[in-house]
Amino acid sequence: MKASFKKHRLNFKRPGGTSRGILKTKDSWILCLEENSHRGYGECSIIEGLSWDDPNRIESVVLEVCEALSLAKPLPDLTDFPAVQMGLETALLSLNSPTVWNLFPSAFSWGEASIPINGLVWMGTIDFMQEQIDDLLNRGFDCIKLKIGALHFEEEFQLLKSLRKRYSLSSLILRVDANGAFHSKEALGKLEQLATLGIHSIEQPIATGQWEEMAKLCNKSPIPIALDEELIGCQQAAKRKQMLEAIHPHYLILKPSLLGGFSHADAWIDLAEELQIGWWATSALESNIGLNAIAQWAYTKKLSIPQGLGTGSLFTNNFESPLVIKKDCLWTDNSISWTQNLTDVC
Repeated sequence: MKASFKKHRLNFKRPGGTSRGILKTKDSWILCLEENSHRGYGECSIIEGLSWDDPNRIESVVLEVCEALSLAKPLPDLTDFPAVQMGLETALLSLNSPTVWNLFPSAFSWGEASIPINGLVWMGTIDFMQEQIDDLLNRGFDCIKLKIGALHFEEEFQLLKSLRKRYSLSSLILRVDANGAFHSKEALGKLEQLATLGIHSIEQPIATGQWEEMAKLCNKSPIPIALDEELIGCQQAAKRKQMLEAIHPHYLILKPSLLGGFSHADAWIDLAEELQIGWWATSALESNIGLNAIAQWAYTKKLSIPQGLGTGSLFTNNFESPLVIKKDCLWTDNSISWTQNLTDVC
């Protein structure tokens, strides 16, 4: 087997605002495997400040993986590098698939069925957030997720309130993502305010590591709470179960690039179903290489609720692919070819 990689820096069309700061670029390492004239691609994608992978070491670890594969030596320990685990797992699936991009053959990958997705509203000025909302509504989205926590809460609340006045509970699903921005002492009061607007769910209202406080919120909150960042770095099965039994959230947000790939995401799903916890999948700003794999995997789970897979159009230099958004659904349009410059990636 030949294994190589190339770093690819994705540039945002417009800076993406989160409670952790403004994102203008995001790095990925594209892993390419070749064996018996077959190729396979995988993406090691990180978000600095969020991913568990050490950004100063990830490239050297990807190089170690390539050398180990090329020389048929044991792989390095990837426990602390979930993004590399994801890239390697995806590349091997791609290499061993009948066609390089059809990792999980299904009606979705064949272009016969779609995946419902939510529209994503990035943080920014109220005017900028309103502009994004209007664009998504005009495009036909009936589930919108707003990132909140960067502005004064009252401003964000009024924006959501005005949106709810225009669209009823039956016509528009509203999700919010606080990215851990609320202080634990004030969180419940804010959740009670948001509940008056018929919010579907809130992701990670308080910062990670506060299991007792999060458990109290999940027990008292009038809005279903979803864990997101809380899952990152939790690689051991015993710790996963301990955490979910302690907190018992309403939902889990599964991002395979942050969790260690599909095998780890599947382990979270098995545990969630055992404990009667809901979940959905979300991309984590991967290029279309990673997004394609995550979308195909997510479709096989047969969830009817909107997934968070609409991030492929955020970048100026993404890889062209058959992934297209029509109204509020993600489709595979196999009349569109993957970009030809992929042959130059590795």
